[in-house]
Amino acid sequence: MRNLVLLDAPSNLGLRPPAPATVPGVYKLAGALREQGLLNRLGAREGGVVVPPRYDRGDWREGDGVFHAGPLAAYTLALADRIERHLRAGEFPVVLGGDCSIQLGASLAMRRVGRYGLAAIDGSADFRHPGNEAVNGPVGAAAGEELALATGRGQADLADLEGRGPYLRDEDVRLFGLRDGDGDLPELRAAGISTATVGDIRARGATAVARAALDGLHPPDTDGFWVHLDADVLDPEVMPAVDSPDPGGLLPGELAGLLSVLLGSPRCVGLDVTVYDPDLDPQGRSAALLADLVAGAFA
Repeated sequence: MRNLVLLDAPSNLGLRPPAPATVPGVYKLAGALREQGLLNRLGAREGGVVVPPRYDRGDWREGDGVFHAGPLAAYTLALADRIERHLRAGEFPVVLGGDCSIQLGASLAMRRVGRYGLAAIDGSADFRHPGNEAVNGPVGAAAGEELALATGRGQADLADLEGRGPYLRDEDVRLFGLRDGDGDLPELRAAGISTATVGDIRARGATAVARAALDGLHPPDTDGFWVHLDADVLDPEVMPAVDSPDPGGLLPGELAGLLSVLLGSPRCVGLDVTVYDPDLDPQGRSAALLADLVAGAFA
């Protein structure tokens, strides 16, 4: 039996403001999923909250690098401290975000402990870095850059914390659910980063794709792997409450198939859930769906 611990990481530091004088509502994700009874449904121990710094971009301008870089670095260290403690205690953290930049905390924690992989279920690769700005535009929002930063691409104050960068090796990363035709696919494949687009998953089946991706994420290659779940991997017809509701995403049954295999592996050591925005879900339907998918994957 796994010892699950539910931990809130309600940081929105990695997203752009949805409108002037507003802040991204993803910091409410944890509360919304807890309202769905997730703690009891998982049978998890209460892990508390890692409180993030205030959202304030100050006088940041395009071209200044990643905004909130200093607060993001501090938060990554604090979150990594908490996750590392749970990993060393043999516990399985379920981390409720927040935006995708919280993945850096998990990746740094695992880097401190050993060599771990990442299975990222995400509608985009979040691979923007200074070397591919012609494809992705200038860096700025870490929630669109955390995979690049975790694999050592980008500014050192985020990509090389404690001198431990890269936190993840390219060959230890598995990506699931990118939209077909994603502009990052050529670079990802050239780097040896495993990718399975929505089309690949539909053609081969979610469980088959997930099982095949587990190759190389077992000892002696790695000590295990973490699952990163971005709600925007789902099609906006079923999950509209995200900052980038791009069409052509996975359906709930397909995501359930991926989660069942990945979280069912004894080598999986943790999960984070990101980017669902309760401000865009006044009836709570998306919260209910996301909570059902997470709870169902551990059933």
